[in-house]
Amino acid sequence: MVPSVNLLPDCKRLILFTRHSLRERSDGNGFASYQLPLTSKGRVLAKSWGRWLDSNLPYSLDVDSISSPIGRCIDTAQLMQEGAGLQRDIAHQSLLVEPGSLVTDSETVSAVFKEIGVLNFINRFLQGSIEGTKNAYQGGLDILSLLYQHQPEQNHLMLAVSHDTLLSAFLAVMLDTPEIDWNDWPKMMEGVFLWFDDKPFIETSAHFIWRGEVYTRSVSSLLEGYRASGFHSSQLLLPPEVKWT
Repeated sequence: MVPSVNLLPDCKRLILFTRHSLRERSDGNGFASYQLPLTSKGRVLAKSWGRWLDSNLPYSLDVDSISSPIGRCIDTAQLMQEGAGLQRDIAHQSLLVEPGSLVTDSETVSAVFKEIGVLNFINRFLQGSIEGTKNAYQGGLDILSLLYQHQPEQNHLMLAVSHDTLLSAFLAVMLDTPEIDWNDWPKMMEGVFLWFDDKPFIETSAHFIWRGEVYTRSVSSLLEGYRASGFHSSQLLLPPEVKWT
């Protein structure tokens, strides 16, 4: 994450959209039960990372966080806050877990996920070939809109803690990558720094730093991709708590 930190701009409303810290091992096909907790090393890492960010960035972490409602994500946010000497609210967001941003029918998808494994699942999601999931552009827009609505004040850094599947799919959509491999997969406690232009959501662009590279993606280009997939924007059904302006 340090190469990305070195590229951060000044005076933005910054978001760190991150995977949770080190957890107990999953099964051999990449299926990680939501019951798996952080390891003791994972707890130390999250707290240390929060302390390091607070000490080394020109941004304050003194702002409420958002998180998947799963324990290891909530714990990661809380421990990062503690490392920064803070105790702020952590809002549980259904879009940061599944079913949420990718999956609409968990019963249909669960069997496929367990059969083909997590990487193949994400690639088939990106290619639009799995029943019970959203269009990939809609999933990306849902997450992007959620982050837009929870931007902190200027010169503050907000934490948004989620899971590897959501983060990998989101990044693939933002980078317009139709297929990923294990080298693209976000490691535990790895994240993307992101900020927006000061414009209405439909007119804005998201700027983000991933693995030491700066990228920009406009919301309008994501909408164009959504329409090119055969959908009309009137069918773009964002969750009730997410608004466009």
